[in-house]
Amino acid sequence: MLSSQKQIILPLRGRQHWHKYLCIFFNNSISTCGVSKINNIMDFTDDLTAIDIVTFITDELQQSYRNCDAKDKTKIFEEFLERWDANDNSIEKVKSMKFEFELDLDWFNVSRPLSIAGLRGKVVLLDFFTYCCINCMHVLPELRALEERYPVEDGLVVVGVHSPKFENERTAANILSAAQRYGIKHPIVNDSKSALWRALSIRCWPSLFVLSPDGHPMLLLMGEGHGEFLHDFVGAALFYFNRQKKIENVSLPLQLSTDLHPASNLRFPAKISRLLNRYAIADAGNNRVLIVTETGVVEYKIGGLEAGFVDGNLMSARFNNPQGVTFLDEDTVIVADTDNHALRQISLQKGIVETLAGTGQQGNERTGGKLGQLQSISSPWDVAVFRARDMDMSFHVDELNVPEKTIILIAMAGTHQIWGYFPEGIIWWKFKKFEPRCCVSLIGNGLEENRNNSYPQNAAFAQPSGLAMSKDFLFIADSESSSIRKASLVDGKVMPVVGGDRNPQNLFAFGDEDGKLYNAKLQHPLGVAYNHIDHKVYVADTYNHKIKVIDTETNIITTLVIRNEDNNVLTFREPSGLCIDASGKNLLVADTNNHTIYIIDLSTSTARRFLLDFNQLSSTSETDAPPSSSKGSGLQLIKCIPLLQHQSSSIEFSIKLSPDLKYTTDAPQKWTIKRICPALEIKQTNGVLTDGKCTLQIKHLKSIESRINDVLAIEFSLSLCDAQSCLIKRFAVYIDSESPGENISLEPLNTEVGVYVNHSNISL
Repeated sequence: MLSSQKQIILPLRGRQHWHKYLCIFFNNSISTCGVSKINNIMDFTDDLTAIDIVTFITDELQQSYRNCDAKDKTKIFEEFLERWDANDNSIEKVKSMKFEFELDLDWFNVSRPLSIAGLRGKVVLLDFFTYCCINCMHVLPELRALEERYPVEDGLVVVGVHSPKFENERTAANILSAAQRYGIKHPIVNDSKSALWRALSIRCWPSLFVLSPDGHPMLLLMGEGHGEFLHDFVGAALFYFNRQKKIENVSLPLQLSTDLHPASNLRFPAKISRLLNRYAIADAGNNRVLIVTETGVVEYKIGGLEAGFVDGNLMSARFNNPQGVTFLDEDTVIVADTDNHALRQISLQKGIVETLAGTGQQGNERTGGKLGQLQSISSPWDVAVFRARDMDMSFHVDELNVPEKTIILIAMAGTHQIWGYFPEGIIWWKFKKFEPRCCVSLIGNGLEENRNNSYPQNAAFAQPSGLAMSKDFLFIADSESSSIRKASLVDGKVMPVVGGDRNPQNLFAFGDEDGKLYNAKLQHPLGVAYNHIDHKVYVADTYNHKIKVIDTETNIITTLVIRNEDNNVLTFREPSGLCIDASGKNLLVADTNNHTIYIIDLSTSTARRFLLDFNQLSSTSETDAPPSSSKGSGLQLIKCIPLLQHQSSSIEFSIKLSPDLKYTTDAPQKWTIKRICPALEIKQTNGVLTDGKCTLQIKHLKSIESRINDVLAIEFSLSLCDAQSCLIKRFAVYIDSESPGENISLEPLNTEVGVYVNHSNISL
């Protein structure tokens, strides 16, 4: 969670103590369910700002929510929402708040600007974000799930309020590129001067500000991880305000901003890796990985336009915004599958993709250590390979020829650490044993800082996003501290190289200045490449739209002035990936927002496009097909069940595997409700399969009208194994229902949905 140093009202790390202070301050008594009762609050609200009160009542509600069971949560929300209709003097200052979007701001995904006043009759969720922030990215799937379940016509409006950290993020074109890169479809306003941020005293990115249909602030949620609470609260609020007839079931002038014209077959290319004369390119915007010869001939394309989390053959496998790639050997590519929160492996010779680590869901562990798919991880952004001798202390006839073992290093942007995956297992630093296939934190304590230290677990990073290996040093693009750092892989010591600030907590020391160590200034660098020929480190200084080079002996960085074939200075747009060719004389640059790769002659600093030839592929693949459905990404099965014609229903989902497949031992087989129309109610919205089965108990709320036939979507994520490998299968079942007639049956509906899964197909 990023905090703004300029607008902090109360220190975030002290919020737990602040909450306790307010409880005493307001003379609270806590009921058995954890509901705080505020007495004599009017004696003290004169000393608090309206935003302090909103923050307090949000913490109060969340504490009660955590301490109660499901049936009590409904009552808690009801009592909370009733306060906004009652003459509750404790929140009068909040209800009197007046604020509005400034005029003449740039808007995206709408045909005309919106206003707070014009959104009356809706529950409004303002997402204060900045597009560089990994925590803000983590919130997006939760918002997307909310929007799918509660469309605008049903009363929920999500508005992204872009409040920039970096100067580069004030530019409208860059925000539009980020919105398209991350698939944001709700309205976004470019609050380039952070006027609304200051007016509401917002303290950190991300912050979620929830307004009632009357425009009153109800909640302020800071940071990530509020998905379940927010899902339940919004559902309760829409139900409550619908009964009060305060919800306006009208649409908005939504219009997806699409003035994006890719210059090639690439879309937001990210990292590039090389082994011998072959390149791997993370084509992030197309959710795929390309394997390309040195002349640009595309040999393989794995993944496709539709995001997904699917293992299997190269034609059917799916990725979700892959950012990092590296070669393990000539036929094996490791992928940082960022939005799937997974480490994937492409085996070109075998023709398969498999998941090495990660569950497909964001993790929050700072230590790790579980094996393979049992270990959840968080937004891996880049990968690198290091090989070390096993320190097993056993006798070797030839001590100089002890075989080296492989370690896959991961820039874990989501937890601000460097992790390792150990395919073979090894005894390494301080003779610690790492089991085969374990995935574990190696460097960094998880705090978001720019802290160097001789002890790896005492160091801290701020969103590490790029990795490059020299012989024994790992160079790291630490994007949120705007610095390049290095870690010794002999002992884990972390040292500064260029950029950032001596104060490890200052994450605002950015700019565009060449120089030495801390005197140099960068702006959110995402890519690094080490040249083994000249021993220099090349940097994609992303938000300065430049390529720079570091002399590793002096720690001095200088800017490369790169010209195109017409001798004009080349203008990049947020370059994020770099790679040195086999000769060491040329640098490949992924010019991300220009959807292009350039190859730069380092002796002349001239660039030409690295053109890709897709015509040499032996055949088309599934990835060439357009998206199969507007309902969402991944495999979708459709079943018709008359849920809206019965007062209550029970659906049992039964998953049957082919004989050559089995469930991975100890790995949870998950199901999640992705969307449900407001006319239906399900108490449990996620869980795990038992013996391949799960049952949904559904209630039809006759008081709420449903205007769509597609009433329910449930997603399954299965961890499976065969005799040779493990794989992930993810798919969704969509339930269609005819609209109810005049008489709804009181007879419960009991039905079963069977799904058959084999290696190549999933079917009803």
